[in-house]
Amino acid sequence: MTKKPTLANVANQAGVSIATASQVLRGTGRISDTTRNLVKAAAKKLNYVPDARAASMRSGANHEIGLSIHKIANRFNAEIISGASDLLEDEGYLLSVLDARDDVVRQRKQLEAFIRSSRGGLIWVPAADTPESTFDLLNTHGLPSVTFLRRPEFGELDHVGIENAAATFAATNHLLDLGHTKIAYLGGEANVDVRSERIEGCRKALNARGIDDIHIVDCQDSRSAGIEAMHNLMKKHPEVTAVVCNGDMVAIGASLAIGQVGMRPGREISVVGFDDTPDAKYATYPLTTLAVSPYELGRKLARVLLERMNEPNMPPSTTLVPAKLVERETTGAPPAK
Repeated sequence: MTKKPTLANVANQAGVSIATASQVLRGTGRISDTTRNLVKAAAKKLNYVPDARAASMRSGANHEIGLSIHKIANRFNAEIISGASDLLEDEGYLLSVLDARDDVVRQRKQLEAFIRSSRGGLIWVPAADTPESTFDLLNTHGLPSVTFLRRPEFGELDHVGIENAAATFAATNHLLDLGHTKIAYLGGEANVDVRSERIEGCRKALNARGIDDIHIVDCQDSRSAGIEAMHNLMKKHPEVTAVVCNGDMVAIGASLAIGQVGMRPGREISVVGFDDTPDAKYATYPLTTLAVSPYELGRKLARVLLERMNEPNMPPSTTLVPAKLVERETTGAPPAK
């Protein structure tokens, strides 16, 4: 195995002192352009990469951020990661992403790993039933943290979320105004506040119109799960003419299932998604959905964390982002009886 190059190797290659090489690679000091170019060329030739952990110990700052989320492959989450990563990179930070898969034990191990590696801050979606001890862990080590989507049950942390109930209230009213009365909620499994708030928004809109009945269908938030769940819903409850979905992937799957039985979303059965991911607009059946711009949400998360890192003593903040109904082809009046 080739021996890892050191700063001394770079300095020797460039013919300068170790102190000068260090200043060049940190972008400090009054160094001539000729010397800077020599040091940079030497570092490139030797494949030298500075030890960020050692640098952070010297400076007291760490430019690596941890992000723990559930189901990285989900398109909504991918957009969140992209937005956060882009803003942090512009500010000189590196984002490390781990998938906790909504498992409290796995999540705990990931947070401990971030602490061991001295991450400068943390963005995370608390797993369902995250215990108070996990919040105590972050508090003990003073790791600047921002929770996303799911509100922290313990402690006082910055939080960025979505106005879930207001969004599904608007979506359900849209369907009611079109003439639908048999409406189901499709998607999501965990008994977490995000899904509960969205279901509550649907119930509130229905109750305001004197409708007490809503079918709630559990399934994973994926396209394939949405297809299967929609087929089962159509078999068991053929009277349903509209569904509000927990996310766009479920909604796209539901739309495909409707098409597979010779019907068309927006004609026989209406479908509303949630998130407005890029797939929603260009799906086989362009999706009516609730737009929250996940890429911009990711950037917002990164901004809130950087503010916390810069002002550690400021009061905790809660930011709830509204969702806007975007009408496309998957909603319409119910078929005439």
